[in-house]
Amino acid sequence: MLDMFFDPKSVAIIGAAREPGKLGYAVVDNIIKSGFTGPIYPINPNAAEILGRQCYPSILDVPGHVDLAVITVPARIVATVLDQCGQHGVRGVIIITAGFREIGAEGARMERELIGIAHRYDMRLVGPNVLGMIDTVTPINASFAAGMPKKGTISFMSQSGALCTAILDWADAHGIGFARFISIGNKADVNEIDLLQAWQQDQKTDVIIAYLEGITDGQRFIEVARQVTREKPVIALKSGSTGAGARAASSHTGTLAGSARAYDAAFSQCGVIRAMSVQDLFDYSIAFAYQPLLPGDRIAIVTNAGGPGIMGTDAVENYGLKLASLTQETQAYLAAHLPAAANVHNPIDVLGDALADRYGLAVEAALKDPNVDGVLVILTPQVMTQVVESAQAVCDAVERMKGCGKPVLGCWMGQAITAAGAAVLNEHHIPNYQFPERAAAALKAMSTYRKWRERPPVEIPHVAVDHARVKAIFDKARSENRLALGDFEARDVMEAYGLRLPKSVLAKTPDEAVAAAESMGYPVVLKVASPDILHKSDIGAVKVGLADATQVRDAFDIIMYRAGKYMPNADIWGCTVQEMVAKGKEVIIGMSKDPQFGPLLLFGLGGIYVEVLKDVTFRVAPISRMEATEMISEIRSFPLLRGVRGEKPSDLEAAIDALLRVSQLVTDFPEIVELDVNPLMIHEHGAVAVDMRIILK
Repeated sequence: MLDMFFDPKSVAIIGAAREPGKLGYAVVDNIIKSGFTGPIYPINPNAAEILGRQCYPSILDVPGHVDLAVITVPARIVATVLDQCGQHGVRGVIIITAGFREIGAEGARMERELIGIAHRYDMRLVGPNVLGMIDTVTPINASFAAGMPKKGTISFMSQSGALCTAILDWADAHGIGFARFISIGNKADVNEIDLLQAWQQDQKTDVIIAYLEGITDGQRFIEVARQVTREKPVIALKSGSTGAGARAASSHTGTLAGSARAYDAAFSQCGVIRAMSVQDLFDYSIAFAYQPLLPGDRIAIVTNAGGPGIMGTDAVENYGLKLASLTQETQAYLAAHLPAAANVHNPIDVLGDALADRYGLAVEAALKDPNVDGVLVILTPQVMTQVVESAQAVCDAVERMKGCGKPVLGCWMGQAITAAGAAVLNEHHIPNYQFPERAAAALKAMSTYRKWRERPPVEIPHVAVDHARVKAIFDKARSENRLALGDFEARDVMEAYGLRLPKSVLAKTPDEAVAAAESMGYPVVLKVASPDILHKSDIGAVKVGLADATQVRDAFDIIMYRAGKYMPNADIWGCTVQEMVAKGKEVIIGMSKDPQFGPLLLFGLGGIYVEVLKDVTFRVAPISRMEATEMISEIRSFPLLRGVRGEKPSDLEAAIDALLRVSQLVTDFPEIVELDVNPLMIHEHGAVAVDMRIILK
């Protein structure tokens, strides 16, 4: 799909320079030194040759076909040379040059011009504003990064070129290799979705990792990533999520949602493992690249020190994994071959005076145990410790057990003394981590990915609804220049999508309110009816448990007074008279439109305390039945819904049904930017949507 970048047969460097230290010189030098065997064409009208290669005045003067062009000329002439690339039939272009969308409106206009040229000639673009691309398979280093990384099976994409150079240096120091390594910068054309699709088919890529500052098309990303992660692990570090998605919001959901929530939800729904730091990114990636996938959650720990063994145990359990219960046969074998003071349970403590042979024996025994799914090997440098020899013994044990399908992770604690042992582990593709917590986090990532692959494919349910009725309501609101729907309009929308609602009547006078209350039967609820007053209880515009006509009249007058006093500019239609819904568990279902992923659904404990307790979960709509079930079960207060201390359980099926209907609503009508159903009163049998609000784009 993107073979013009990852398997080019010829390359031109437009803006090649003769002087060392210049960008155009570094790119030519890197391509030559990388071992690229195809024709290399430097383009510079003022030079006859560069680094021993014949120079050409323009790409149009190159005699042969060019698969890939790397552009380093000033921004003002990039469009001209890009058009020349198109005329010459170039298939792929990397625009290293900066000075486009990232600098403002004029730069954005210039970038749009580049996109138009690329489309005209059916070219693919990487960039602009990038470090370039490195491929150890071809091989080619079409970048201005110093040096060529080791060959590996990890492919890496990054929006930050500067981060790329730092990561290359760090990876080289730790012996980590790459298959493909690409900086995507402004993503004018080729983006993270294109690379996911390309690397899904790439036999040289086993693990895909990414540093992302934003996602071009959130819904499409989820769709593609769901397919890719069924075959290969995808690990992503997303920066800038603490406040990037923040905006003024009037609904509970809008207040609680944010960019970080959306990315967490989206990644979990498509199997992408989220790393919270660069360290996590590579801790996880080397575990996936070097070791078999963790087949279960039962972990054995081998250690030469009690304290670190306890640290490892805590870390394993804190990440939701289990300490394996060794079989009687394994314990008997260890007891017969280890000193009497050794611990033959789990963690397996081979004692501080352990030499290499004890490590090899204990690791092999743990791998043979049918109750063990993975092994964490901890070594602390003590007086008698054989740092290098113990590492080699572990490697030999793993080699003898090759094919058992169980990962082994090392933790040679420290740095100066243990570095040589860590190097041996890394050479044999056993990941090493300086501390047990990092190793346990990597095991957790492997567990999370395994569970994702075990899940059934996502199926989005659809129910029969009255789509035309909702469209008519929205059209009417727009015709009146309103974005916020009134309570009655919101009720009609929810009713059209099959939610159960309490009886309600709009009353414009106290007499109408009394007549409505007596018709539906006391007690009743009275609340202000206004498209402009979303949080009615905040101004005292809700009265519950009204038991007779006098109370209804008094409540009507008080509500109208308070609404006029606190919201003098609001359009007030009167009061809604509503039947008193039997007490149940109050939950909230909501949606806020995320700028990257679209409709972000919320479920949680509802009522007036939702923003204080913040006991909520999120998913990107549309959701499957399984995802709706998980949203409900993930809140901290889920046991309350199941029933505690003799309480009858809430109707969780009704809550799931309501979530799925709201998911379908916000998917069918993308013009909804905020929505709350709060509370949804869940009873033993059924659920009733008591109060709701909808805001349109």
